[in-house]
Amino acid sequence: MYHGEVEGTGFVSYDRRFGELYAGHVRIERLWTGARWCEGPAWFAAGRYLVWSDIPNNRMMRLTEPGHEVSVFRERSNNSNGNTVDNQGRLVTCEHLTRRVTVTHWDGRIVVLADRYQGKRLNSPNDVVVKSDNSIWFTDPAYGIDADYEGDKQDPEIGGCYVYRIDPRTREVTAVVTDMVRPNGIAFSPDESLLYVVDTGVSHQVNGPRHIRRFKVSADGATLSGGEVFAECTAGLFDGFRVDTEGRIWTSAGDGVHVYHADGTLLGKFLIPEIVANVTFGGTKRNRLYICGTTSIYSLFTFAKGTRNG
Repeated sequence: MYHGEVEGTGFVSYDRRFGELYAGHVRIERLWTGARWCEGPAWFAAGRYLVWSDIPNNRMMRLTEPGHEVSVFRERSNNSNGNTVDNQGRLVTCEHLTRRVTVTHWDGRIVVLADRYQGKRLNSPNDVVVKSDNSIWFTDPAYGIDADYEGDKQDPEIGGCYVYRIDPRTREVTAVVTDMVRPNGIAFSPDESLLYVVDTGVSHQVNGPRHIRRFKVSADGATLSGGEVFAECTAGLFDGFRVDTEGRIWTSAGDGVHVYHADGTLLGKFLIPEIVANVTFGGTKRNRLYICGTTSIYSLFTFAKGTRNG
């Protein structure tokens, strides 16, 4: 267990607005270490705890406030990756090993939400977000079937890596973005008029994408248009990210957490001495940023607040 200021952390400002996001005396803390690849943090306000995935170790972990006690939340988690909380307070999880998206009910039942598209098995669902209308949107790259490290090496059935929407009434799975190489992190703007999606295609394609794209959500709430590049990563790759109540993007990167204004300006960076895979807002005021470093969980108190779904 680790707690306190960590060597190798720091703050880099590129815009005066960055200084408005945190107190000058605040420091980045390491709360725990001992994972192989931390991912998919989700904050459960009712229980004041954070859940995240340790993908290669095939488990999910839990950290409780205020004492920062850490325990195993779920063994044999099917190499879970992205997690979120739905509008009923339930855990929604992307699973690599079983190539599906599930919801965990309050009584512990795990129910499959999606595992196929047009009769073919999904690749390996990666990250997920729930809209206010209860529709579920998730990305499906092939990282979990590319090798045995984060799942089982298998052949893809669909022939592409898409972004999907699960209809809240019919449970029909629809492909809403089909022109990405490796769709990854995903989140809505505060008013849900925009959907942001990371493409980490450079991991599989020379000079491939390493950016966030921005889509306009149509009036029907179920389809997208646009898709222009919002930001290019300057350090490694973007992965998971969150949006705060003012529309700023807090995204993982190779050197820490990068913060973008809604207008696309890179405001600054919070430096972390490990590759960061994902972040989420939590705490009683939803102003505490939890950071998934490669092996560790870090945190930072901010002047920003996460959106309803973190």
